[in-house]
Amino acid sequence: MKHIFLTSIFAAAIALPAYAADYSIMAPAAPGGGWDQTARTMQTSLQSEKISGKVQVMNVPGAGGTIGIAQFASQQKGNPNALLVGGYVMVGAILTNKSPVTLKDVTPIARLTGEYEAIVVPANSDIKTVADLVAKLKENPGAVSWGGGSAGGTDHILVGLLAKAAGADPTKINYIAFSGGGEALAAILGGQVTAGVSSYGEFEGQIKAGALRLLAISADKKVDGIDAPTLKESGFDVVLQNWRMVAAAPGLTDEQKKAVTADVEKLAKSKTWQDNLKTKGWMDTYLSGPEFEAQLAQDISATETILKDIGLVK
Repeated sequence: MKHIFLTSIFAAAIALPAYAADYSIMAPAAPGGGWDQTARTMQTSLQSEKISGKVQVMNVPGAGGTIGIAQFASQQKGNPNALLVGGYVMVGAILTNKSPVTLKDVTPIARLTGEYEAIVVPANSDIKTVADLVAKLKENPGAVSWGGGSAGGTDHILVGLLAKAAGADPTKINYIAFSGGGEALAAILGGQVTAGVSSYGEFEGQIKAGALRLLAISADKKVDGIDAPTLKESGFDVVLQNWRMVAAAPGLTDEQKKAVTADVEKLAKSKTWQDNLKTKGWMDTYLSGPEFEAQLAQDISATETILKDIGLVK
């Protein structure tokens, strides 16, 4: 009887789903933003796909993610169940805030999604192409005002890269930083700035409604469904992707890092995650392993160079 009872327990145990570790995910930003949305989409996908039995999300906002990454690196060392969401904005914030904690102090796992930047003008603007805009920029950089997100962020970096590629002085660009996308959009539509820069998704509704004219996007090649040339097609060698990534804690063993990477890969390929990408309009730019580490190093180096050119980093 005892033998039968133990056998039944064993059979029931192996019939249960083999969950990985219960994860905690830090979004180093306030609720509602892109990093928070990414963390919470990861949470539902990991649980729905039974990759993890329980996933918690916590928000630690401030200073472009540098407060969160500092807390994560110091408190989660060696913890294979802790994850951090971040992105390209964090690269610039680490440099401009002179953060003592950098992405070298965590364990980057994979790039998950990406958005390309869009350059727009009001529909009634006399600027019809990027070439028109650049001509004005070269004539008088200060006379062309650009509306976008935080100073030193992705939008600002794109303007600096374009100015540099066009042969204009990037230190003289007239960039106006807005605290929120709504404020920036109102300024662009109201003609308070010459042009606007943000991720394509931020402008999509106004572009389709005919209120904004899309001049170009910062993709490496033409994007299906977006009726605009790339900056490269327009004659300017500029490609920029505002990507989002996931990192693990510092101090993991090779086996622990391998296990986390395997779970993230299962997540990225899962139906729940892929369905969410389509619903949210996020581009699948998944990249992991040495390829991602090389891309990350390249982006950090390029960002440091352009922020020095703009004058935001010494």
